[in-house]
Amino acid sequence: MNKIVVKKITGIPASPGIIIAKAFIYGGSEIPKIKRLSIDQGQTEAELQRLMSAFKTAGEELEAMHNKALQEMGKEQAAIFAAHIEMNDDPDFQEQIVDRIKSEGDNAEWAVWETSRTLIEMIMASPDPVFQERAADLKDVSKRILFHLLGLKSVSLSELDRDLILVAHDLLPSEVLSMDKKHVKGIVTDSGGPTSHTAILARAFNIPAVLGLAAAMQEISNDDVLVVDGSKGEVLINPPKKELDIYEKAQTMLKEKEDEYSRLKDLPAETLDAHRVILKANIETVDEMETVLRYGAEGIGLYRSEFLFLSSGKDVDEEYQTEAYSKALIAMGNMPVTIRTVDIGGDKIIPDFSSVEEKNPLLGWRAIRFSLTRPEHFKTQLRAILRSSINGKVRIMFPLVSGLEELEEALALLEEAKTECRNKGQAYDENIEAGIMIEVPSAAMIADILVEKSDFFSIGTNDLVQYTLAVDRGNEQVSYLAQPTHPAVIRFIKTAIDAAHKQGKKAAMCGEMAGNPSYTALLLGLGLDEFSMSASSIPQIKKIIRSLSMKDCRALADELLRGLSAKQNSILLEKWNEK
Repeated sequence: MNKIVVKKITGIPASPGIIIAKAFIYGGSEIPKIKRLSIDQGQTEAELQRLMSAFKTAGEELEAMHNKALQEMGKEQAAIFAAHIEMNDDPDFQEQIVDRIKSEGDNAEWAVWETSRTLIEMIMASPDPVFQERAADLKDVSKRILFHLLGLKSVSLSELDRDLILVAHDLLPSEVLSMDKKHVKGIVTDSGGPTSHTAILARAFNIPAVLGLAAAMQEISNDDVLVVDGSKGEVLINPPKKELDIYEKAQTMLKEKEDEYSRLKDLPAETLDAHRVILKANIETVDEMETVLRYGAEGIGLYRSEFLFLSSGKDVDEEYQTEAYSKALIAMGNMPVTIRTVDIGGDKIIPDFSSVEEKNPLLGWRAIRFSLTRPEHFKTQLRAILRSSINGKVRIMFPLVSGLEELEEALALLEEAKTECRNKGQAYDENIEAGIMIEVPSAAMIADILVEKSDFFSIGTNDLVQYTLAVDRGNEQVSYLAQPTHPAVIRFIKTAIDAAHKQGKKAAMCGEMAGNPSYTALLLGLGLDEFSMSASSIPQIKKIIRSLSMKDCRALADELLRGLSAKQNSILLEKWNEK
C-alpha cells in the first residue's frame, strides 16, 4: 500500500491558532492595465480637478474606515488607517502627481499609477523588511484613488455566506478591515510578514494566519480543505481524515491549554519555595497591549521604539512620539513600561535618516552610537518619553552601551532634555529610572562599573550571544554556533546579574532566552529578577516557574557555570529539563 503524502506548505507564523475550513481564493480587486494618454494644455485644469476629486473621495472613505476601526478594534488598529489618510493627504505625494500632469501632459490615471509605482519600488529596495511592508499601504491608497478615477468598485469581502479560510496573494489593510470576520476563520497569503498590517489586524481579530507562503495561490484551489496552524506557520492541503483527526484533537488541546493559562493569569510567577520573579512583555507597537494584558504581563520590559519610525519609514516628531508612549503607559495602568531608545542602524534602515555604506553594519553606526551622533534627534525622543511619564510608570533604556563614556554622554543628554522640559513648563516624573542593555562583552565585563550609573540592567541575549561568540546569527553557515549554553555566555549573564545585585539593583532579560522554556530553570538559578518576552510565552514560562524550586535551579546553574563547552551544557540542560 502506498503511503499517503500530506501536502503541506510552510510560511511565516503571523497570528496563532489552529483552524480547519474550506479555502476561498480571493484575487482582490485588480486594477486594469493603465493607459498613458496625452492631455492637451487646455484640458490640464479639468484633469487636475478630476484628480483632486478622487483624492477627496478616497480621503472621505478612509476617514469612514478609520472611524470603523476605532469602533470595532481600538486606537492602535485605527492608526493603520490614520497612516493611509496621511499618505492620501501628503502634499509631496500629491505634488509629484500634479507635476507629472502639468509637465508631462499625462492623464491623471497614469500619473497616479507611475508615481505610486516608482515610490513602491523605492520602498521595496530598502534592505529592511519592516519598511518594505509599508509598500502595501501605498498600494492600498493609490489603488483607491485609481478606482475612483476609473469609475470602478472594489469586490467586497463583507458579504460572505459561509465559514472559510481566505487565501490571497496579498491583503490590503482596508480589505482585512472590511471582511466579514464572522465567516473568515483563517488567513493565508503569499506575501507579508509578522509585522505587516495584515498580521497586526489578524492578531487583533484573533484569526489564525500564515503569511509569506509564496506559492499558496498556485498550490491551493477553491474549496480545498485546509488546516492552518498559525503558530507553526504551516498549511495542510486536503489532508486525509487521519490527519484531520490529529489537528481536531490539537484544536481541543489548544483550547484546554488556553483555559489553563487563563487560570494562571492572576497568579504570581513564584517558585515552590516562594521565590518571586516578574514576567513582562516585549512589544513593537501599542497594537499589542490587549494581548499583553490578556496573558497577564506585569509590565513592558522592552518597548522597541524604533518601530515608530520603521512603520512610517521616516522620522516622527516629538508630539507623535509623546502620544504613542502615553498610550502604552495608559494601557498598562500602574505597571511599568521600559522604553528602549531607538535601535536604528545595522539591519534597521530608515530612508529619512542619512546613512553611510558600512561593510559590517551590525558592528557599526547603530543604537546608542547613532543616537549620540544625532543629539537633537535623541533629545527629541528623550523629551517625548519624559513628557509621557505623567501618564504612568516609564523607564528609559539605552541599547548597545559598550563603555562608561557612552552611558555618561547619554545621561548628560537626558539631563539636558529634562531642563528643556522644565523651561517649557512641561511636567514629567522626577524619579524616572534610566538603565542599559547588556548586549556586548565589554559591557558585561565592566558591569560593576556601569551599574554605578544605571538604575537597572536588561540583558539582551540575542546580541550578547552574537557578539560574544563572533557569530552572525543570520548566516546559515555559522548560525549553529550561536548557542546560549556556551560557558562564556552563561558567565557573562551571571557577571551582569551579580553586579546589579551587589548594588541592590534589578537585573532583567529581554532577549530570546527569557521566553524559551528550555532556559527558565537556568536563568532562575543565575538569579535573574525579571523575564521579558513575547506576551504569548508568558503563561508557559509562569507555569514552569511555579513547578520549580530555587534550590534545584541554583544547583543547575552552578553545574553549567562549571561546564566546559556549549555541547556539554546543552546535554546537561536537556537531561535536567526532562526530569
